[in-house]
Amino acid sequence: MSLMIVFKLLGSLALLMFGMKSMSEALQKMAGPQLRHVLGSMTTNRFTGALTGMFVTAAVQSSTATTLMTVSFVNAGLLTLVQAISVIMGAHIGTTVTAWIMSLTDVFDVTNFVYPAFFIGIILIYMKKRRIIGDFLFGVAFLFLGLGTLKSTGFALVDDPETNAAISAFFGNFNDNSFWNSLFFLLMGTILTLCVQSSAAIMAITMTLCGTGVLHLDQGIMLVLGENIGTTITSNIVAMGANTQARRAAFAHMSINVLGVAWVLAVLPWFLQGVYHIAGFDPAANNLSRVSVVLATFHSAFNVSNTLLLIWFIPYIERFVCWAIKPKKIDEEEDFRLHFITSGIMKTPELSVLEAHKEIQSFSERMERMFGMVRELLNLSSTSTGKKKDNQETEFNKLFSRIEKYESISDNMELEIANYLDQVSDAHLSDETKAKIRAMLREISELESIGDSCYNMARTISRKYQGKEDHFIEPQYAHLHQMMELTANSLTLMNQLMLGRKEAFDVNRTFNTENEINNYRAQLKQQNIIDVNNHEYTYAVGTIYMDLVNECEKLADYVVNVVEARLGLRQREA
Repeated sequence: MSLMIVFKLLGSLALLMFGMKSMSEALQKMAGPQLRHVLGSMTTNRFTGALTGMFVTAAVQSSTATTLMTVSFVNAGLLTLVQAISVIMGAHIGTTVTAWIMSLTDVFDVTNFVYPAFFIGIILIYMKKRRIIGDFLFGVAFLFLGLGTLKSTGFALVDDPETNAAISAFFGNFNDNSFWNSLFFLLMGTILTLCVQSSAAIMAITMTLCGTGVLHLDQGIMLVLGENIGTTITSNIVAMGANTQARRAAFAHMSINVLGVAWVLAVLPWFLQGVYHIAGFDPAANNLSRVSVVLATFHSAFNVSNTLLLIWFIPYIERFVCWAIKPKKIDEEEDFRLHFITSGIMKTPELSVLEAHKEIQSFSERMERMFGMVRELLNLSSTSTGKKKDNQETEFNKLFSRIEKYESISDNMELEIANYLDQVSDAHLSDETKAKIRAMLREISELESIGDSCYNMARTISRKYQGKEDHFIEPQYAHLHQMMELTANSLTLMNQLMLGRKEAFDVNRTFNTENEINNYRAQLKQQNIIDVNNHEYTYAVGTIYMDLVNECEKLADYVVNVVEARLGLRQREA
């Protein structure tokens, strides 16, 4: 086998995988928000969920994208585990369209379509409004070019006597349809798909090998079954860093196909007879031109039959994965990690933006909890009378340490999310998605500033608590509690927006709360001057008191900036 043929094989596989990826991403850009809405809303029961998963996967030409989106929705709490399992079952059916596209190579020469598609695609890419359609055509062209090159290279291998003899000798060792030989090809399909991270690429290789005759059809069918298991491992890898429900959804994905392979193997001779009948194929005639159609038919029949059978057992599958995947016994409040953004495998830009948005929601909720700790710290400091009790001081120091940790977490979250969005922005994005990323970068910057304000207040309270200055008088504590109550209200409104639909949000409530905080701050500033002059408390105590008041007002300004960024409003001048 010459080195050039090896490079042609690897290059054609690379073209095939790149074409599938480009085509899928372009389709998701064209219908991304609508697909996410459909996936999130049209799952009222197991049957509509399966249909939704099937149509979404057929639309985006990627079961991996649908499955990862589903796992992300479970992670974010937008889908229940039962809904996710039904969507995943439907995705298994939708992905069979890819195999039928590949089987077209046996019907006509798909490379005839490639160069007109490239020509039209490059014209559309330079037309901004039609750029995504151009990307789609380029993806389809690369896919067909990869398939055509792979097929021609496969026949070139067969035409070479030495190579043909070597390959035939290798596969000839497994011609006996024994259990161990079948298991070998099943494991080979699983491992190859896991390594390549693309069941489409391995399906194309299987069709090529079977179409040239060097691989027996029975062996190719076992490879197809292995591919169905191997493709489920991607979602399990991605879900490793997700929450318990998302890991259960990913495990259900794998369990469904493993169960399917198990029962199909038990009835394989009868199942294959039905497939041969549907495809109009006679095994005795050994018509190689029909082999790709047989493999595509088997792939579809397996996934449709498996879904129709197991859809009735979804509640039992849910119980099984809940039993197998136990909740993590850690305090996720104190554990810094990105819950929705997963490292290692970069998803499509549309899905990445969705996950970044969910991560920002988590960031926003964490900042509200951090401010609640600051209020609790103030309460602890206000109950101190005379000499501090040891247990009270221990509790105070422990709470202050938690706030310090949250401040560090807020810095890390801003950096990690910003880096992730920077990676996403390197992709070819629509103008709408670019605007979303700019807004998200502004949101995380302001959220980190909220964390800084909370920490500043905690340090001020700690300095006052640990120092020798007099305590705040009762009216000061009352005013601080009132100011913090107003600030907490603004944070609550912010999270209502971040967790809900922005169309239903009344932004005037946030602006009114901010105005109320500003007016109250001005009122307290005037009162503080009068109280210091009247010797109600010392100037040093008044300074610490106003530092807390002013920090609350600054925090409320950051909240308004987050709200404006989320709603796409221009930042107001201070």
